[in-house]
Amino acid sequence: MGVSVADMDMVMDEQIAAAGLKDWRKLGQGLHARYRVGGFAEGVRFVGALGVAHPPTVTLGDGFVDLKLISQDAVYRDGDGVEHVVEWVTEKDLEAAQLVSEIAAEQGIVAVPSEITVIEMAIDTAHAAAIAPVWAVLLTGGLEAIGRGSIGNDVRDVTGRVPILWFQKTDEHETPRQRFHIDVWVPADVAEERIAAAVAAGGTVVDDSQAPSYTVIADQDGNKACVCTAPAPVENVDATWSVDR
Repeated sequence: MGVSVADMDMVMDEQIAAAGLKDWRKLGQGLHARYRVGGFAEGVRFVGALGVAHPPTVTLGDGFVDLKLISQDAVYRDGDGVEHVVEWVTEKDLEAAQLVSEIAAEQGIVAVPSEITVIEMAIDTAHAAAIAPVWAVLLTGGLEAIGRGSIGNDVRDVTGRVPILWFQKTDEHETPRQRFHIDVWVPADVAEERIAAAVAAGGTVVDDSQAPSYTVIADQDGNKACVCTAPAPVENVDATWSVDR
């Protein structure tokens, strides 16, 4: 099946949720799934059966297979209608995710979306362009990662060795102030459980005004992290949606 220009448009969280991809969760920029397998050999067989035209990134362990789907050439149109090429989910990722789920079901391999977690790092700064090179070199060893797949100064390693580092714009401010925080992306269906566990461990919810999109948690020293999530898949959606839309 050919890929049209529209197929390369980035799809929004609501569209992803409406696709009903029960095995998959949109965390950060991509679609993620974890499948439980009986061992490494079974995992290899499962991965070998994934004959999809748009293959996922695979992490294979003893007892699990982690998959990520993302398009490197998604199209984002800004407020002026200017097109930008970014890393994001497109229709071809939705189609590939559906096909992977069908293959897993045929082999009796079960998805465990509650075990998926994605970590991003963020720095609050008024000087993103100035400090991005420092972090790109520190994290990846070169400058090629700056702005890769984004319209900003994000540091994104092409090989995925380190989490994405992005810069949250702030006004000029005096130090000391916490500039660094971690974004912990989890599936929507386990976000409340993760937040409750953090509170039970001694953390405090300091801002839930944007929940469920993100909730700010502080530890006993005041260090903060955000528990982030995207809408959960809509139940009872036709499983052929992404292929026969």
